[in-house]
Amino acid sequence: MECLTDIACEVGESVDRLLGYVHIANNPINFDCPQSYQDEEEGGAFDGHASSFPKDFGYGAFDGEHDVNLSSSGEQKPRILLMGLRRSGKSSIQKVVFHKMSPNETLFLESTNKIVKDDINNSSFVQFQIWDFPGQIDFFDSSFDSDMIFGGCGALVFVIDAQDDYMEALNKLNLTVTKAYKVNPNIKFEVFIHKVDGLGDDFKMESQRDIHQRATDDLADSGYDQIHLSFHLTSIYDHSIFEAFSKVVQKLIPQLPALENLLNILNTNSAIEKSFLFDVVSKIYIATDSTPVDMQSYELCCDMIDVVIDVSWIYGVKEEQDPAAFDEQSSSLIKLNNGTVLYLREVNKFLALVCILREDNFDHKGIIDYNFLCFREAIQQVFELRNKCQGNPLTNSAGSPIVNGNNIIGDRHISPTLTDELASK
Repeated sequence: MECLTDIACEVGESVDRLLGYVHIANNPINFDCPQSYQDEEEGGAFDGHASSFPKDFGYGAFDGEHDVNLSSSGEQKPRILLMGLRRSGKSSIQKVVFHKMSPNETLFLESTNKIVKDDINNSSFVQFQIWDFPGQIDFFDSSFDSDMIFGGCGALVFVIDAQDDYMEALNKLNLTVTKAYKVNPNIKFEVFIHKVDGLGDDFKMESQRDIHQRATDDLADSGYDQIHLSFHLTSIYDHSIFEAFSKVVQKLIPQLPALENLLNILNTNSAIEKSFLFDVVSKIYIATDSTPVDMQSYELCCDMIDVVIDVSWIYGVKEEQDPAAFDEQSSSLIKLNNGTVLYLREVNKFLALVCILREDNFDHKGIIDYNFLCFREAIQQVFELRNKCQGNPLTNSAGSPIVNGNNIIGDRHISPTLTDELASK
């Protein structure tokens, strides 16, 4: 990281500007423009406070704002189905992750006896429907319309109680997955091995291996060995359920490769060790850089968001303001006693960038802040590009533009770094 005398620049109008200003590999950063960083942040040429991002910066194949008839599935929000046997913990997961319910309060939830639809509208990025299915559902019942249920589904989450005999659950998993795959081969299948908080580490791993082996063998015996199942060890009493749901949601975001690439660029040029793009309300991270996720780091970042929100509610909200505790002025810096710094910046009123870096590298805070401004604008441009392609015949089933070489067909040229990675995905 180079020393900077005058942190300056008018934020550019394209992702090319981001890749040009932020030094890539060993190329120096170009900061020759006359404006100061303070002028930039206070409203120079870059007038787009992230909180003013258009409401329609959604993701996935469907962007409808309201419920629609199932037959018009092309207009729906992305749909996540929660399935599993009775008392496996499906409703508890939904309440804890998306409705801020305390894990202890879920003990008093009644068993689900009908399909419960829940619109998740926490942010302009995290917008989808969760359908919680009762455990006793019969796929062979004439009233169960498989085409209608699975046709517009983006992901199917099957919950298995690890503290119970899971043989019946595995049979139900096989029936559910094969039925759904016949209707919609594009569904992402996720298996939550749930309630592992009461199990020892050895038993957790042994249960995961056994369930994984049996489930894949059952699919192979049924002639569906092409189906891929993803397995997650989860509990509502720790952050594992948030991390697992983060990975589910990320698979529904067609812009994920571009977001990951931008985070990699930011990390490289700011000496950041790890960064997450969080949905503040649910604490789901919609993107992270390409380095492996360490659960301790993720938990620290989640706890930091809780601290920021709690303190903001006490000291940061004025009477005449919008009651939202998280706004364009939200930021936080926490220094740990091991020489690590946690740094949070607001991306928009629903999203936050949380970074982990060494305290020595934070001496160049001005460069980090400038790089963040470039990163924030680049995110806006990624989703503006996606919105331009909405309704364009040259889009794929996920709503993303078709990529051809270094150019996006039907739209302006953007950085080869972004488009190459999008094409590789």
